[in-house]
Amino acid sequence: MPRRLLVLGSTGSIGTQALDVVSRTDDLEVVGLSAARSWEPLVQQAIENGVRRIALADADAAARAAEAWTDGEVLVGAQGLVQLVMESDADLVLNALVGSAGLGPTVTALGEGIDLALANKESLVVGGELVTQLAEATGARLLPVDSEHAALHHLLQGVPAGALERITITASGGPFRGRTRAQLADVTVEEALNHPTWAMGGKITIDSATLMNKGLEVMEAHHLFNIDYDRIGVVVHPQSIVHATVETADGAQLAHLGLPDMRIAIAYALHHPDIMSLPTRRLDLAQTGSLTFEEVDHEAFPCLDLCLQAARAGGTAPCVLNAANEVAVHAFLNGRLSFTGIADVIDATLQAMPGGPVHAFDSLFEADREAREIAAEQIGARA
Repeated sequence: MPRRLLVLGSTGSIGTQALDVVSRTDDLEVVGLSAARSWEPLVQQAIENGVRRIALADADAAARAAEAWTDGEVLVGAQGLVQLVMESDADLVLNALVGSAGLGPTVTALGEGIDLALANKESLVVGGELVTQLAEATGARLLPVDSEHAALHHLLQGVPAGALERITITASGGPFRGRTRAQLADVTVEEALNHPTWAMGGKITIDSATLMNKGLEVMEAHHLFNIDYDRIGVVVHPQSIVHATVETADGAQLAHLGLPDMRIAIAYALHHPDIMSLPTRRLDLAQTGSLTFEEVDHEAFPCLDLCLQAARAGGTAPCVLNAANEVAVHAFLNGRLSFTGIADVIDATLQAMPGGPVHAFDSLFEADREAREIAAEQIGARA
């Protein structure tokens, strides 16, 4: 029988590519879909996949979907997402939601013992040890969907226990690679959204431009693979061919290569431990010619260091960093904050809220709320 798959964030870049992967196999059956507010494409996906239950975070969008689509049930809001996870009888949940909104469904899926394919890196950035402990307690598998983490997961299958020395994840460098911090002061939203390699949603594209995304991925790798931060490296690789490397105790390095196509990482998570056939372009090293690597410019892109600062502080600090970043990126996209102001707002918020202990998920939700208020105040002061 096919595995029953629930796709959260199905109208976004990862979600639509996941449904493309599903359409090429008989091993998966879609049993539920969700989106934030894009109700028309969500309903169309439900019709195409024979889904009878969907969820929309936005109440107005949910009402319009329920009026237009009478062949199934429309659930509403954060509680609707939780209900969708709990009642869909899914074997596997793909969490492709954007931002900290993905934490609740992650906790619900793992708490129910459901395997989780995780594209929502904020779940691990914010939830950290609580999320991984929950997975261990229920026996649910936590499978990464990021290209870098899927590559690491794949590589580490062949590394004997105790032989791992170091891991390195690559960064394309984004649209502003090579620019100084002074040259970034006046960049436009349009320029920041013009990623040279990947086609992604607005928030993650801006995170890639600031290198915040790479800092979040370092934190994600720390929790996924239980590796100290001192043993996780980042290198700029503009061709985006090498997704990650693993160094073993003998000095050898294993690399995971492939042309940029998120369907590879998605299919790896949805079919693990099997590898499915995909109609992707094949890498021809002779045609590629050369692969280049560079150090990160920490002065021009301070968000990476802010991530490491919050990661090492632990507690609620990563949650504070993530919340401040979400608020700052939204302000930049809406013309209320400069590109370099994103890092400034995050830094100021972290100074105001250096982080505290995490006793339960409620501690994280409260820290998220307070950090958003402080970040909003910081943006207002710069207006």
